[in-house]
Amino acid sequence: MEPVVLVGKQGVTDTLVRSVAEHLAAHEMVKIRFNEFKNEKKSMSEEIAFRTGSEVVSVIGHISTLYRQHPEPEKRQIELPK
Repeated sequence: MEPVVLVGKQGVTDTLVRSVAEHLAAHEMVKIRFNEFKNEKKSMSEEIAFRTGSEVVSVIGHISTLYRQHPEPEKRQIELPK
């Protein structure tokens, strides 16, 4: 899975949050690459997760992975272990 959202000079904007939310709605999981703000990637990932109603799965290197389960069970693509 490749990063589909890039955090650049603007940081966490409403447009970036909308983009993440759209990808989460379509795929349940999204990777975010931090081209800027590399020292703040963990706190910014948590802010994005809060604003999109998702969870931070991992922050490895300069890439953050977020997950949000689809509200409709028949449209879920990722099966979580019990």
